Amino acid sequence: MVFTDFDLHPTVLAGLPSQLHTPTRIQKLAIPVVLAQRDLLALAQTGSGKTLAFGLPLLQQVNANALNIQVVVLVPTRELAVQVSSVLRKVATGLGIRIQTLCGGVDQAQQLTELERQPQFLVATPGRLLDLLTQELIGLDAVRHLVLDEADRLLEMGFWPDIQRLLTHIPAERQTLLFSATLPSALEGLAMDLLKDPLRKEAHAINSVVEELQERLYLVNKGSKAQALLALLKQHSWPQVLVFISTRNAADALCKKLRKAGVAVASLHGEKDQAVREQTLEDFKAHTIQVLVTTDLLARGIDVEALPVVINMDLPSSAPVYVHRVGRTARAGRDGIALSLVCHGEIDALMAIRDLTGRELTLLELTGFPVTDKPASEERKRPVRDKQANRRSSRKRSIKQFKSKENRTS
Repeated sequence: MVFTDFDLHPTVLAGLPSQLHTPTRIQKLAIPVVLAQRDLLALAQTGSGKTLAFGLPLLQQVNANALNIQVVVLVPTRELAVQVSSVLRKVATGLGIRIQTLCGGVDQAQQLTELERQPQFLVATPGRLLDLLTQELIGLDAVRHLVLDEADRLLEMGFWPDIQRLLTHIPAERQTLLFSATLPSALEGLAMDLLKDPLRKEAHAINSVVEELQERLYLVNKGSKAQALLALLKQHSWPQVLVFISTRNAADALCKKLRKAGVAVASLHGEKDQAVREQTLEDFKAHTIQVLVTTDLLARGIDVEALPVVINMDLPSSAPVYVHRVGRTARAGRDGIALSLVCHGEIDALMAIRDLTGRELTLLELTGFPVTDKPASEERKRPVRDKQANRRSSRKRSIKQFKSKENRTS
């Protein structure tokens, strides 16, 4: 099957990158459904082409002559908003369709100026869009198509209240599309409640990773992770490495250590200015920097072409986040490697990831880094009476109080 087999206009197909001929599985499944204007829950692995799966048929249904917003795509992060807009704008330009990106961290006055161009297609993060709606600076009365990209994240408690409020500004008579790589069972009912008589399409087993991905997990001491990372970087000389770590402070601290060791590195997280975030990501894509240390800000949707390796400095507490992290490599049929440095304290997180993905994920030894830490269950614990004795000792104030009962009575 090729793209010309779809009921897509030649002008839509003309906007596709020249190297794209054969649609991916999710594109084969989703494009006919979207063209038929049915509601859809689409589940597909990261890197499988979800953006074009909903973008191509939606762009075909936009009236380029109308001066109102007809399509809204909601995404959880600024970086993903920029990327989705970039991918679809290549097709939209030839159709005379204007795409607007709305996200936080960008001057609101600038975005309002761009809105004066009256875009028909909006890609937005929930917070900024809701802010403009509350100020009555934008209207969504003409919206006929709503997409929740990375839907599982948007349905979580952090975003769900904003999503509920946004829905009150969008006509109930609309086509709603939910796309995601993972969908915890706890969120599935919520997802289905947003849809009317939907079709469900699964391009791959839910919560799975692509076959082209090689996963290696090394058991190391918690305090040895930075040195282990340096050893791996020195051993393999990868041209690009995306390193995930759980907190902003840890990202900056690790970046400092790597830079001191002579690595071309930068950190990227939510505390960075938006312009800095965009430039850092562009520098990484352009190979100006070799290693990018980031929080889960970049775990979803971001595409770095032919990224060879992803390294988890720690395992995420949420198992679906692991699937999204490792999905930054081995995209679009390419090979990729995902390495994880695991300490004993992360075994529960590892078990959750194994349960979610159904993969064995065996822990390996990393040469030169013997494990001396002990599992928490094997740590020697003092008897209860010893703890009680310690508390009694802490309350004593004079040397006489520390004398044994026998000495005090003799």
